[in-house]
Amino acid sequence: MKTIKDVFLSFQHALETLYDARETGAITLMVLEELTGFSRAKIKAFPEDEIPANAVEKLTAILEELKTGKPVQYILGTTEFYGLNFLVNPAVLIPRPETEELVEWVLQSQKLKVNSEKSLSILDIGTGSGCIAISLKKNLPGANVMAIDISPGALQTAKQNAVINEVEVEFIEQDILEVKGEKLKVKSQKKFDIIVSNPPYVTLEDKLQMHQNVTGFEPHTALFVPEHDPLIFYKAIAGFAAEHLENNGLLFFEINENYGKETVELLSHNKFTNIELRQDMSGRDRMIMAATADSH
Repeated sequence: MKTIKDVFLSFQHALETLYDARETGAITLMVLEELTGFSRAKIKAFPEDEIPANAVEKLTAILEELKTGKPVQYILGTTEFYGLNFLVNPAVLIPRPETEELVEWVLQSQKLKVNSEKSLSILDIGTGSGCIAISLKKNLPGANVMAIDISPGALQTAKQNAVINEVEVEFIEQDILEVKGEKLKVKSQKKFDIIVSNPPYVTLEDKLQMHQNVTGFEPHTALFVPEHDPLIFYKAIAGFAAEHLENNGLLFFEINENYGKETVELLSHNKFTNIELRQDMSGRDRMIMAATADSH
């Protein structure tokens, strides 16, 4: 019989050319949690415990897939984000910890508006798995949350995730680059208190630095932008937000760390005020908050 320790050693050996020891350890932990039902604490505390027989065969199959570079989240079909469970598949990006920080920032900003008379109206642009919109709705149950994406496959996954997490979000299939003026396909056309987006921002130069488990498996339309116009989505969203945010409305972006200054300038050019560039847990310029011009 295989012990927990045996599994960690076999995964470490098989994946050493793909991942560093820390990443491999985290992947192994996720797989063992999923297949055995053991808690992380139990897995770490009792390395000599045996793996249930029915899990051993599955472990072998999963390891073979991992050796191709396929992300563990796609193999398991699920991941955790902001304390919630989300289905993930190659139609959607795998949610990142940095995006959890963006969600946290949005929620912190709302502490100032707790006594607001009306319910908040929130729009998530490029929702993917729905992780931002669903996490916000879960934590702001009174808010009216809408989310758009160009991908029918992503929206199907996002709708499933809303059901799993027991929240109501209005999902709309639309390309933000094609939205002009008043053409957003929401049921009730109106202005928003908050617009949030983690749009595509990876350039060709960035791609060369990325791991094959991202470039080979995750959806390219959700990741990459033209080299000659890396801020294409930020321009479109900033222009849209300038027209569709309420007074005192807030715009939140996750950004490419190499374009912090340029994104701030873009927002300033679109008459946003109180622009704040914030670093993520790794010390990289990663997110921006801006307010509408007549915000106080």
